[in-house]
Amino acid sequence: MNSIRSAAAGASVAAVLALANALPAAAAGEADLPAVHPRVETPALYDDAAGGKADADDPAIWRNAADPDRSLVVATAKQGGLRVYDLDARLVQSLPAPAPAHPGDAPGRFNNVDLVHGMRLAGKRADFAVTTDRGNDRLRVYRIDPAASNGPLTDVTDPAAPPVFSADQTEIDDQRTAYGLATWTDPATGRSYALVSRRERTTLALLELTPTADGRVGYRTVRTLDLPSSFRLPDGTSWSPCAEPGELPQVEGMVVDPANGTLYAGQEDVGIWRLRADLSGKPVLVDKVREYGVPATYDEASEECVAGRDPGFGGKRLTADVEGLTLVSEPGGDGYLLASSQGDDTFAAYDREVAEDNEYEGGFRVTPASAALDGSEECDGADALNQPLGRRFPHGLLVVQDGHDAPGDGDRAATNFKFVDLGEVLDALDD
Repeated sequence: MNSIRSAAAGASVAAVLALANALPAAAAGEADLPAVHPRVETPALYDDAAGGKADADDPAIWRNAADPDRSLVVATAKQGGLRVYDLDARLVQSLPAPAPAHPGDAPGRFNNVDLVHGMRLAGKRADFAVTTDRGNDRLRVYRIDPAASNGPLTDVTDPAAPPVFSADQTEIDDQRTAYGLATWTDPATGRSYALVSRRERTTLALLELTPTADGRVGYRTVRTLDLPSSFRLPDGTSWSPCAEPGELPQVEGMVVDPANGTLYAGQEDVGIWRLRADLSGKPVLVDKVREYGVPATYDEASEECVAGRDPGFGGKRLTADVEGLTLVSEPGGDGYLLASSQGDDTFAAYDREVAEDNEYEGGFRVTPASAALDGSEECDGADALNQPLGRRFPHGLLVVQDGHDAPGDGDRAATNFKFVDLGEVLDALDD
């Protein structure tokens, strides 16, 4: 979620305009970023009672190695649970989020999703979708089997799985709970993990996924790490991103490079961090959002952040929030780290190689393909897979969330997911 655009997350549209006026204009070249177009889109989701409070957020692409044409996209719909789509973006399966445990408790709310490949469960290896249930502060785990009679995903979560961050239901209901997610399998040990961020906090947790004897999957906390919430600027002053009282700059978008165990974490109002996936060592800030260092004060009456003058310490490619981190792998360690620059509806690409210090390589926009097939705005989540996916996407696939699906349905806010030919993206970045 863009924490600058809504009062509930830290500011309003008016504050965005004030902040935009305080920032320098983007470089001319950034206004001319190449455009790519979606091939297909999923049905619209509506975050209202009639729509089951479904709100598109984060996708993950599962490749069917036996039949790539039957590959799937697993996606979160927040309180609407999980959706599974085929490569034509048609709905294959809908899985609800859990109901509240007791009257008055927070309902289940699926925020981010990632995949684990080849984990052993009940004597067999299988692939799994793992999602953060923000409403219940837990992970939920689904086995992927395209031949299953009741749908390709089956819930195998250990019912004894504990809250990730909260001590009790009261803390869970405060909703400083499991939020962003990335998975990682350590090639040295074969053990699989989930990296989980905490809503409205800077905490990251490393959780080991633990198969049980009865064919379920639980988890245990290995360690945690807190990213900074306050930053020393070059002029010697201290700066923290503006937010509602008590909130700290959270992380949502995350991805792990399996080749070297590097975690990239998007601290929404700060920038992109690079650190070890085992949460050891010192994090490095790869790039900053443009708003980094801009002083702002939260106004209780208006529930807005009022921005001051930009001192010029921010980055040049990302407009808060930084979201939707995903990796495009190419042979020999080449490829890109992609990030959604949510505030200006663009995507930034960085060199995947740490030896190149994740140098910026360019950017692009996902724009309308036709009057009926729009592009992506305020993108929350994204996933890329640089492998052939049958006749529909022989050059790979990029799936991006669209925070404003158009044309809408009257006053109902609509979201969905766009499927983009990854070959078109790579061509745009290579130009």
